[in-house]
Order: sequence, then C-alpha cells, then structure tokens
Amino acid sequence: MSRHLTDQFGRNITYLRLSVTDRCDLRCTYCMAENMTFLPRKDLLSWEETDFLASAFVARGVRKIRLTGGEPLVRKGIMPFISGLSRHLESGDLDEITITTNATQLSRYARDLKTAGVKRVNVSLDSLNRETFKALTRSDSLDKVLAGIDAGLEAGLKIKINTVALKNGNAHEIPSLMQWAHGKGMDMTLIEVMPIGDIVEDRFDQYLPLSETRELLEKQFTLMDTPLRSGGPARYVKVRETGGILGFITPLTNNFCAGCNRVRVTCTGQIYMCLGQDDSVDLRAAIRSENPHDALAMAMDKAMINKPEKHNFRIDKSGVIPAVARHMSLTGG
Repeated sequence: MSRHLTDQFGRNITYLRLSVTDRCDLRCTYCMAENMTFLPRKDLLSWEETDFLASAFVARGVRKIRLTGGEPLVRKGIMPFISGLSRHLESGDLDEITITTNATQLSRYARDLKTAGVKRVNVSLDSLNRETFKALTRSDSLDKVLAGIDAGLEAGLKIKINTVALKNGNAHEIPSLMQWAHGKGMDMTLIEVMPIGDIVEDRFDQYLPLSETRELLEKQFTLMDTPLRSGGPARYVKVRETGGILGFITPLTNNFCAGCNRVRVTCTGQIYMCLGQDDSVDLRAAIRSENPHDALAMAMDKAMINKPEKHNFRIDKSGVIPAVARHMSLTGG
C-alpha cells in the first residue's frame, strides 16, 4: 500500500471534499428540486466514522479538507467534529480545514469556527437583489446570509464568495456583486453551472459560458492574469479597479481535469473520484467491516485505480440529460 494516494495518471490526491449531510435550508434552482427527499439520518456516517475516515485520508497524504453538504452547518454536532478534526492541524499533518456554506447559520458559528482552526470559508451567494435571491434559492433568507457574512468577517474569517453564473438569473448582477465583495475585502469566484442532478429547469437555459462573462467584465474592468492557486480548479485574475481577486471555474468551456488533486466523499461514505462520473467506491462498508483499517486502505487504493482522466460535461443544446442523476447536495458541493 502506497502511503500517498496517487491515481493511474500520476495525480497526487491532496484535497478531500467531505460532505457531512445532504440536507440544506435553501433550495437553489440549479442544485436541487423544490421538494427534495433527503436521506434518512440513519444512513449517514456517524461523527465517529466520519472522523475515522477523514483521519485515514490525512494519513495517506491529504493536506486540505473542505467540509461540504448540503449545508454542513445544519447538521447537529458539526462544531465538536471540527474541533476534534483540528488535532491534525495542530500536529502539522493537515494544512487546512475549510468549509463551504450558504451562510444562513454563519452568525451562530463564525467565532467557534475560527477558534477551531478554520481560517477560510467559502460562501455561496448568487445575488444581492432580494427578489432574485428568492427566485434562485426559493427562500427569503438574504438578510440572514448577509448577517452571517458580516459575522464571519468580524470573527476574522477569510471569506470568498462563490457565485454560479446564470444566463437568465444573475448575469447582469455579476459586476456589482464583484464590486460589493471586493469592497468588503472578499475575493470572489464565478462558476459555470454544471449538468448534475435532475431538476425542473433546463440547464441550457441557465448556462452562461464564463468566457462571455469575462469579455463583458473586461469592457468595464481591467483583469490581470495571476499565477495564484488555492488548491482547487479556479484560475484567478486581479481586478485593477477594485484591487480584489476574481476566480473562474470553467468545467465546460475550459476543462481543468489534468491537474485534479481531489476526491469527494459523501455523507454516506461513498467516494466519488470525479464529480462528473457515476463510479464510486463504498468506504462505509469498509469502515464497518471486521478489519476497518485494512479494508479502508484497500477501498481507497481501488478508488485510485478507478479515478477517470476527466469528466464529460456538456450543455450544448436544450434537453440534454444531466451527466449524472445525483444532486450536488448528495455528492457534496
């Protein structure tokens, strides 16, 4: 067994995106159906199992863990789990624990997250307009989100805004949203909508190539390419007029798989080696076996063998079936 996780293409896996729940208190139109059926709580890994799993990845060379959902902060017991996991930060075996959140619960947890060793938080926010926000999230929670962001900044968290660019949703708001984020000292990353999960809307109607978005932004701002990397797929520019950083995640217009250094593990212990593929390996069965350490090591090695070279996302015409049927909230955002 190799200590480090390396796939068949020679890519070292140093980044684990670990989902702790499929539940969310918002219902974003590009992410899930309005009337979702969530997993029974008994199907989720216990916190003890989740810690065992995360620690096994750290032992195999993972240096960064991002906690995701659903909305991770809605699961009871999240803070004791993060506090326990932070022992790997203290030992130097882990560089960073981060979290992706919609910020509805961030006012409650911001200070505790900072105390537990979390330094950076990604907040998913697609609009500052109340009506647009309500339409996209099916919830009138914008005030809670903004209060959560302010609480996070006050607690000393470094916050980055993640925005999904939507052709008929928020495209016209992107310049002002960027200026707002940069004005508060927050970086921002734009993300192309991905064909994941069966939803009511046709993603062809939502899809906005970020190449077009960049062209529009360059009519108003000076975007300067930068070698900055954050361990994920984003490519960054510095905006001269605002002084802030803007990232682009382009799974459709500019495939970034060659440098993939990450895997996703669901709250039920399934490891997906690629966001855009259905292949998975059951880590929960390994954890619950008679010899969990050996079984888990074998399952992780199997996952490395099965990790594909790239995804096959496409949204080039109306009515295209999603690349995978599972919702993003199940996979881990």
